[in-house]
Formats: sequence, structure tokens, C-alpha cells
Amino acid sequence: MTNESTENVCLEETYKRLHEMYARELHNYLYYKYGETCHPGDKTQEAFIALWENCKNVVYSKARAFLYKVANNNVLNDIKHHKVVLRYRSEKPADITREDPEFLMQKEQYFKKYQQTLGKLTEEQRVAFLLNKVEGKKHEEIAEILGVTRKVVEYRIYSAFAVLKEELENFRIK
Repeated sequence: MTNESTENVCLEETYKRLHEMYARELHNYLYYKYGETCHPGDKTQEAFIALWENCKNVVYSKARAFLYKVANNNVLNDIKHHKVVLRYRSEKPADITREDPEFLMQKEQYFKKYQQTLGKLTEEQRVAFLLNKVEGKKHEEIAEILGVTRKVVEYRIYSAFAVLKEELENFRIK
């Protein structure tokens, strides 16, 4: 077994292992933090391309941090560049269903209210809450990803839950 801290990121096997370990996690992080409009799949791939292009300058133990930093910076640059487009962009679903129109309307209204309430959360609360409740990550994992203590993660999730519970009727989490 090789020492991970001395592994060469430029080796194909090492690079593939890094991709398997962090691609999905990085994609989900970007999705939860910025939403679908930032194209998290593309930004994830761009980060891995940057890792490959800079593999000689990146130590294996710092590869994860490098990927997160590059992906986050790419999203922020994209947001700056497309700020006006993102503000006025709207997507309309073309789905036809046989469900009761009143139910569909209530469902849509509740979802909008949920999205608005998520928007009221601080970025820290929203990211911690979604990583925990949607992705199913444990508090320790979230703390490692965000670079904070477990207690801070617990507080962020609890405070996010309190805001959602206050704003939304019948809000429950399994």
C-alpha cells in the first residue's frame, strides 16, 4: 500500500481514484450552494480538467481542496459574467399530468414558498442543511467539507430547520 501523501496526481490511476472519490461530492456541493443555474456538472468537470493540467503542482493530500477552490472560483466568475442573464432567466416546465389541478397549484405554491424560505436562510445554513437532509451527509463530514466544527454544523442545521418550520405549514423532515 502506497503512502497517499506522496502519490503522484499525474498518474492515471491516482487521478481516476480522485475523480471517483470527489466528483459526485463536489457536484452536490456546488448544486446545494449555487443551484442548477451554475451548471455544477460542468464546473465539476472543469475543476478536474484544471487538476489534470496542474497535476505536477498539486500534492495528493491537497487535491480535494484544489478541486473545491477551482470549482468555486469558476462558479463565482461565471456568476459575475452572466449576472443579468441569471437574474431574468426563467424556466417553464412542459409536463402534462393527470393530477388534480388544485393539488398541482398547491404543490407548486408550496414548492415556491419552500424555495423562498431556503433563500431566506444564510448561505451557511442552507449549505449545511441541504448537505445533511438532501445528501444525507453526517455532521462530521459536513464539518470537514466546510472547514468548521461539528457543533457549528449542528447549529446551522438546527437554525435552518427552525426557520423552515416557522415559515412553512406542516413542514417535517424524515
